[in-house]
Amino acid sequence: MDATNSVSKGVFVFKNGATRAKGPRKVQHCNSFLDASTTNQLWFRMYKKHWQRTREMILKLQTSSYDKIINDLLKFIENSRTSNKYEGFLPTAALLTGINQTDHLSQFEKLADDIHNNTHSIVVLLQARDGTNLKQAIETIVEKCIESQRKDSCNEKRFRKNQLNLDVLQAWYLETQVNGETRPNLTIIVPDFELFNPVILQDLIIILDSYAAKLPFVLVFGVATDVSTIHNVLPYHVTSKIKISVFQSESSAGNLNKILNEVLLTPFSPLHLSGKVFKLLLDIFLFYDFSVNGFIEGFKYAFMDHYFQKSINALSAIINDEDELKTMINDLSPSELGQIRQLPSFRPYVESQQNPQDVVDLLTNDDHLKRSLAPMIMQVHNYWFTFYCAMHMLQTLVGDLPKAPLGKQMRELYCLCVASDVTLLPEFKECVQLLSFLSKDEMLQKVKQVLDVLLLWVNRNDQLSIKGCLVYDVAPLEEMANGLVLLSDELGAANHERILGEKQSDKPSCLLEPHMGRQELREKLLTAAKHSKSESAVSRAIGKIIDYCVKNIFQRYLRPATSQTVPLVELFLYNNSTYLRQHIVGTPRAAVHIALNNPQYYTQCDCCRLDESSCIVPSLPDLSIAYKLHLECGRMINLFDWLQAFRIIIDDNKNDETEQQVDPIIQARFTRVVAELQFLGFIKTSKTKTDHVTRLTW
Repeated sequence: MDATNSVSKGVFVFKNGATRAKGPRKVQHCNSFLDASTTNQLWFRMYKKHWQRTREMILKLQTSSYDKIINDLLKFIENSRTSNKYEGFLPTAALLTGINQTDHLSQFEKLADDIHNNTHSIVVLLQARDGTNLKQAIETIVEKCIESQRKDSCNEKRFRKNQLNLDVLQAWYLETQVNGETRPNLTIIVPDFELFNPVILQDLIIILDSYAAKLPFVLVFGVATDVSTIHNVLPYHVTSKIKISVFQSESSAGNLNKILNEVLLTPFSPLHLSGKVFKLLLDIFLFYDFSVNGFIEGFKYAFMDHYFQKSINALSAIINDEDELKTMINDLSPSELGQIRQLPSFRPYVESQQNPQDVVDLLTNDDHLKRSLAPMIMQVHNYWFTFYCAMHMLQTLVGDLPKAPLGKQMRELYCLCVASDVTLLPEFKECVQLLSFLSKDEMLQKVKQVLDVLLLWVNRNDQLSIKGCLVYDVAPLEEMANGLVLLSDELGAANHERILGEKQSDKPSCLLEPHMGRQELREKLLTAAKHSKSESAVSRAIGKIIDYCVKNIFQRYLRPATSQTVPLVELFLYNNSTYLRQHIVGTPRAAVHIALNNPQYYTQCDCCRLDESSCIVPSLPDLSIAYKLHLECGRMINLFDWLQAFRIIIDDNKNDETEQQVDPIIQARFTRVVAELQFLGFIKTSKTKTDHVTRLTW
């Protein structure tokens, strides 16, 4: 073997005759790194159980939302080539998925399986990475078409890679699909249309069209942006050969709203996020990536961290019956009961007790505390039940008001309600004023929608009762419904006749008096105008409905969960936004700086330990030494001076003569770290001075 002198300009591969093993590799299942002592703890069992339940609910919701669009797409593919005659164009479906869906590629893999199982088609999934050039794209199409039909016939002759072309595909198709009436379509799915090379895609469509008379091709484009992207990428002479049918899937924001409304922002979720934490996850979604999967993973991290912090947080679990709750409480250790007594919300609860003996027993008697925990936890569950119900009622009333002062979506309203008393906000007062301007029919329609919301929550509770699960207290909901029904009946019977104000007839006689000043007259006119206003029975009935909703529903049940109002609320509410931000919002520049300036922070080795952060010792990695030296330089860095400083630090001979010949090994190490720093973006080459590099960070 010839030696290779260059270290920096290339990588040389020497084949030793080893051949790649044939057949698929066996997938090795990764076992959990948690030991049995951890997995058997209460907090982990409750976390695993409820996260699996939450994940199944989310997947079920996402699957149902995709069913309609998939069914329409299957009908299109099935009916695209009703006859074997070529109609002059390629049937093409443009599936608009929206940016950063839960998993873009897995959606199309599932779509390919559905097309294969539910239609008479041969399906090919052609990704952009499989079509870097036209030859590779055609070989991928031909190979996957033939391989998909070869599963049942193992003895069939295999083609070499250089034999795969459309002529071979046409001959194979006409030979194997002899029944002309039931010949399958050749469905080609391009999941990442925007990533595909436009020139290759144009040539591919033209070539496929030339074979379309005998090969029934059907194209499916996965478009993440807009249908206009197809017309921007493909010129007219290409689009004239395809007939596009557009299928619009649900957007990322719509998908997230559905998950929040049906799964996460409900009392049936064991974990509730504080305003800051929820706003953090929402801001990352709206202003960073529009990734539903990223939002779910962030919620999962908060879910896991909440249960891991304290084992007593497992008491917030959604239990099946009171016996299960009592079993969990009886298993609590004295130290865990001590943690419950140290909660900030436990003291107001103790102070609210009227009997002094109950106060002493709660603080000293563990058995008495265990007996008291069950009703306290059920009180918190009922609080969240009425809280979310009242929030949905408020959203129904104010969601479609002009300019939407409290927001159009449930997620916006939740941020306000969970952080502060929403009834004290100026936006809420503006909504109340806008509601008072509604007509009789509009208000009756609003009340009907609110009653439908109440009925929905009562039905949910009844379903839990049928399943044998723990049910919530629906007495407040029934009270709300009865009050709204009486007021809506009063509004329905009211008319628009004016009701005169009291003492209106004798007001004008005493307005003007002799020797009255201008300011005095103005005040009397304002007072008279205020008292002389007349209102109709309809406006009075609408005012009663609004007052009832504000005072008897929103001010009572939309109180934010604080330690002063709700006992043991810390078990249900996750509010550590700072910790969550540190772990899900990356700071790559700070992490890289720490790793290069102080490698011992990550390596935890004694050889890299530094007395001061500015010290440079020979035992540091080469990249760290070069980085710390470049921090001492200005905007322009002389490569020769940089090399000499690097050599002096790592050279064992400690020879400071700058004219000495540099060891080739040291020079190679320096060349490598310079290339790595350039790759990391700390320096760049200079066009004016070839022996200098420019520093990019400060």
